[in-house]
Amino acid sequence: MSSPALDQLPYTIQNLPYGVISYASEKPRCAVAIGKHAIDLSKYSKNGNLFDLESGHNYMLQQIFSETSLNTFAALPWPTRRAIREKIQEDLQTGKLPASCLVELKDVTNHLPMKMTGFSDFYTSLEHCQNCSGEMTSSAIAKNWWHAPSVYNSRVSSVLPTPHDIHRPKNVAFSAGMDSQPTYGPTRKLDFELEMGFFVSQPVPYGETMPIGDARDHIFGFVMLNDWSARDHQLFEMRPLGPFHSKGFGTSVGNWITPMEALEPYSCPPNTKQDPPPFEHLTWPGQKDGALDIKLRIKLIRDGKESVLGTSNLKYLYWTPYQQLTHHAASGCGMQTGDLIGTGTISGAGKNDKGEKAELGCLYEAERTKTQVLPQSSGTYEDGYLEDGDEIVLEGWCEDGKGGVAFGFGECRGRILPPK
Repeated sequence: MSSPALDQLPYTIQNLPYGVISYASEKPRCAVAIGKHAIDLSKYSKNGNLFDLESGHNYMLQQIFSETSLNTFAALPWPTRRAIREKIQEDLQTGKLPASCLVELKDVTNHLPMKMTGFSDFYTSLEHCQNCSGEMTSSAIAKNWWHAPSVYNSRVSSVLPTPHDIHRPKNVAFSAGMDSQPTYGPTRKLDFELEMGFFVSQPVPYGETMPIGDARDHIFGFVMLNDWSARDHQLFEMRPLGPFHSKGFGTSVGNWITPMEALEPYSCPPNTKQDPPPFEHLTWPGQKDGALDIKLRIKLIRDGKESVLGTSNLKYLYWTPYQQLTHHAASGCGMQTGDLIGTGTISGAGKNDKGEKAELGCLYEAERTKTQVLPQSSGTYEDGYLEDGDEIVLEGWCEDGKGGVAFGFGECRGRILPPK
């Protein structure tokens, strides 16, 4: 996989991602990123640039874009959002976008882009399951995993924007392996998980379900997501109900949401054929567009030195985001605008030129497969896991037909601080 300099080319006219910013003495408001600037959508709509769209659909766009989250905008019908995006692209291409609407990204503060009332995280990468088998899971992948996407509900309160420091959490762990004497203290096995997240746009009312063919219409867009994990705490919690504190102390997300409109050209078939075939309600109606081709990368910054820990691709998931959302809504629980869905760790089977696994999505996989991923450390905690001061940066991008970068998703960045 190529290693593009994404800091040079993240936000292009091809993606125009949405976020929430504040600057100077202004309160947070909705924005679009382009190059090294953000377009203040409140000012942009105030100038009358979206007048025809506003009057034609009777939407108060200036008021919508002045809100402190993207929820109201995300809940608009997809054709309306598409028309607004196309108008912004047209004004950028023709030089009609007023300079007064632009602010440099270095001068803004980013905020969480959506107001979230729910966050669920999936476990749907076949390679991740295979690499992790044996300690916290059974040696064989459980039968139910093959028939429906596995998922658990996590916490909204600890979803964090980029960048954000995270203190090493304290909790209960076994002192020397499964069922040994429990102890309380800081995690010795602090891990990251390479994921993407997507936000619900159109809600699904309580008591109703969603046909899988409508899944795209209910997704606003995608961000990078890091589900920080305390593996020794997780081992203690897995029986009988699964992870809790080990997964709830911090989840980092990117600040800019790449909308589904930008991702349409990157639709592709899933990487793995599902066997057994999924139930009818989880069967995607198309043949070649059930997944998304988004390249991913994990970087570590330790003692001022940057290194690449691994790569992957969203299309590797066994259960796709469309199937994940359909399954989540299948019980009639309802989905709300702004709900965050984590794809689960995205791992692959690729190897480097030395024959070593190169697409591991977390450090726990490295431990289980005896793969050296992190630089050698003489730190305080378990070798092969994160040390205080380590910073993890997740990146994603889509490529054009020539292998160049069409656009990036921006960084998802977090740094580990000592326990409180």
